[in-house]
Amino acid sequence: MAASPVAVGSRSNRAALLAVTCLGQFMVLLDNTIVGAALPDMQHRLHTGLTGLQWIVDAYVLLVAMLLLSGGVFADRFGRKRVYLTGVAVFTVASLLCSIAPSVGWLVAGRVLQGIGAAALSPASLALLAAAYPVPQDRVKAIGLWAGFSGIGLAAGPVAGGVLADAFGWPAIFLVNLPIGVVLLLAGLRVVVESRNASAPAIDVPGTALSVLGVGALAYGLIEGGSRGWTSPVILGSFAAAVVVLAAFVAVEGRRSAPMLPLGLFRQRLFTVSNTAMVVVGFALMGSSFFFSQFFVYVQGSSLLRAGLQTLPTSLAMVVVSPYAGRLAARYGFRIVVTIGLALAGLGLLTLGLVHADTGYSNVWWRMALAGIGFALTMSPLTGAAIQAVSPQEGGLASGISSTTRQIGAVLGVAVLGAVVRTRESGGASFEAGLNTAFVTAGAVTLAGAVFTGLWLVRPRPQDASAEREQSTDPAAVAGS
Repeated sequence: MAASPVAVGSRSNRAALLAVTCLGQFMVLLDNTIVGAALPDMQHRLHTGLTGLQWIVDAYVLLVAMLLLSGGVFADRFGRKRVYLTGVAVFTVASLLCSIAPSVGWLVAGRVLQGIGAAALSPASLALLAAAYPVPQDRVKAIGLWAGFSGIGLAAGPVAGGVLADAFGWPAIFLVNLPIGVVLLLAGLRVVVESRNASAPAIDVPGTALSVLGVGALAYGLIEGGSRGWTSPVILGSFAAAVVVLAAFVAVEGRRSAPMLPLGLFRQRLFTVSNTAMVVVGFALMGSSFFFSQFFVYVQGSSLLRAGLQTLPTSLAMVVVSPYAGRLAARYGFRIVVTIGLALAGLGLLTLGLVHADTGYSNVWWRMALAGIGFALTMSPLTGAAIQAVSPQEGGLASGISSTTRQIGAVLGVAVLGAVVRTRESGGASFEAGLNTAFVTAGAVTLAGAVFTGLWLVRPRPQDASAEREQSTDPAAVAGS
């Protein structure tokens, strides 16, 4: 006879729920960084080029970016437990499909399914915690643990990816998700109690579909432009389609009573500026980290294991510094902390553009750590700024939009910086020179973001300082990464 879940309000059940949701988000974030460490092995074993690697990364990030907001609505409307466990199941099955993929096309298809699973899993896990901890002080502590523990996945990914890819080949990085997924399904069925929001809005199907198609067409043009030719009919057509579809998205969202993306929120300068800066963060962070392992393997001749360890400073710095970013913003204001953070990240990336094949690691790691510290100082305060720009009832939506804009930036970062490298190579430059240009480009974009936020990001209202302190460990800094 199956054991029934214990009462939702009991301490033991809430602790078990916290463990299940933390482990689920850990799995998603682990997958976000573990793939980067295995990209050189994928390129070798799957006989693909830079374009194929870009699709392996962007197929996942694109689906997460475009479905994250809808995933939260699905969870509220159809049941958070149901959506969470469905997300876990899809993510686990997709991981199995990725591990046995015989070609890049099949691997990209598996990554698309992984993105769908992650877009359901992440917001549902956060919604489950919010429902289980109705007392605000307890909820802040629970979400802090959720963000902190799951954030360990960011730091563990490069090391785990290097170890597994070096010892067993790239399929092993996806197989590691299988036991985690099975444990989550078995434990989740027993300890997670269903909850839902009866007044949740209807699903914005047109908005979701148009956003996926529009950003997907833009990413296609940027990724394929280098190999097909920037003036080829297919590439020009994809850019034109992106403009038309995204314009239709804006028109549709502006007329719907319950849109996926309420455009009226962007009338608030604080909200608009913070989300614009978050696009810059996603662009530079994901776009540059896409090349970290490739630099160490192809330029400096490291093994996959060593390269995984060598990329650790960025993610480790982010995990260590992130919990303090919100507190610093509460004390000194959004503008100062975010501007300094973007400036540090930009300087770190610019200096990475100066490294070469013979540059010793002692002169490389601090540049990566500097970038990680800078990005850590930006994400939580930017999400806090977006939340404070709207009413308390719209705080969850604002947090979700902040995560979505970062993911959109990530899609564009991988696509654009990949195009920069391919363009340099097509002009006769070496892969090393292309990477240098990509890192400098990412650094320049980040420094431009620092200037932009320094000029336009406003200080929080004095009465909001206490609220910002409660967001010192913000879930959106890691949700859906």
